[in-house]
Amino acid sequence: MENNTMLEWAHLGVDYGIIGILVLMSIASLTLFVERLMSYGSIRIEEYASKEELELDLGNNVSTIATIGSNAPYVGLLGTVLGIMITFYSLGDVGAVDPKKIMTGLALALKATAMGLVVAIPAIVFYNILLRKMERLLTMWEIRSHKSKS
Repeated sequence: MENNTMLEWAHLGVDYGIIGILVLMSIASLTLFVERLMSYGSIRIEEYASKEELELDLGNNVSTIATIGSNAPYVGLLGTVLGIMITFYSLGDVGAVDPKKIMTGLALALKATAMGLVVAIPAIVFYNILLRKMERLLTMWEIRSHKSKS
């Protein structure tokens, strides 16, 4: 009985811990994306003396979004691996193997991988949108810079 309780706690910890981390990653990437969009809308490129200075301001938090997008599938995969390990461990304690218990455990474990992808895909899209907006603003700065020199 005590071993069953420990397995339940482990399963809940993996389930809520991994899913919780992925939810936080999703909220962070969405928040940073919106912040960057608002920031890009208020940037006055004529106020920047150098391209490097503009690049520094444009690049704030963009790498964080990329990091979230590239690591979310791994966090999901970690949840899946741990969930499968817990499922197999719990099956080892039981004498008879119940296919329903195996399938339920594996389905719950795979939920973490699916959540990882659900977080990663929008984060990568956010990153690419921001990268394109950065490129446009930098190009506009270069055009303005060349016109003022002429």
